[in-house]
Amino acid sequence: MKVMFVEVEYDEKVKLPKTLLEKLPEKVMLFTTAQFLKQLDSMKNQIEKTGKHVLLTMPRHTRHKGQILGCNVQEFIEDFDAFLYIGDGMFHPQALILKNNKPVFAYDPMTKEEKELSGKDVTALKKRVQGARAKFFMSTEIGVILTTKPGQSKLQQALKLKERYKKKNFYYLLSSNIDPQSLENFPFIEMYINTACERIAFDDNDKFLKPVLNMEDIE
Repeated sequence: MKVMFVEVEYDEKVKLPKTLLEKLPEKVMLFTTAQFLKQLDSMKNQIEKTGKHVLLTMPRHTRHKGQILGCNVQEFIEDFDAFLYIGDGMFHPQALILKNNKPVFAYDPMTKEEKELSGKDVTALKKRVQGARAKFFMSTEIGVILTTKPGQSKLQQALKLKERYKKKNFYYLLSSNIDPQSLENFPFIEMYINTACERIAFDDNDKFLKPVLNMEDIE
């Protein structure tokens, strides 16, 4: 099947609330997702009018400055005080703070919600990952979540788990769309390793009845 990927734009004007702008420190690194990229300059100008300095960078595998892809968030070495993320969900802010340990301000233009992640959130996130990691090493029956989606399929890497952990039984569960409820059909599985989009183990974590850990976080 031939596939064409199209960047879809959010057609309402994004106006950053005054309450958010007042909270921002002097130097912020601004990130957003594909649907808001056309308004990036406008959002940057709104921040700079308050006297703040805005940094835009281009992480790996992105096509535009200021664009963020949660599956490859990296550590940034530039001189700045905090991140500002414009978009939905908490996966990108969580990934940013885990890799950089700097405050993250988040604003969702659709729900108008403002959030701030700080050091205590890093601790809570790390504890959750450590708990899932401990469960992996204590468990014998492991479910491995796989997707057929292009760019997210990691079948070969997932199969290597059997070679590395020979005393464990791995069950490979393949699907296009990952539905946590359908995993209840496998009650003997003790926990899950996610090899699809990393967002599943962050934003959708509470939808799983058993611990779920991204493959990259095993060690």
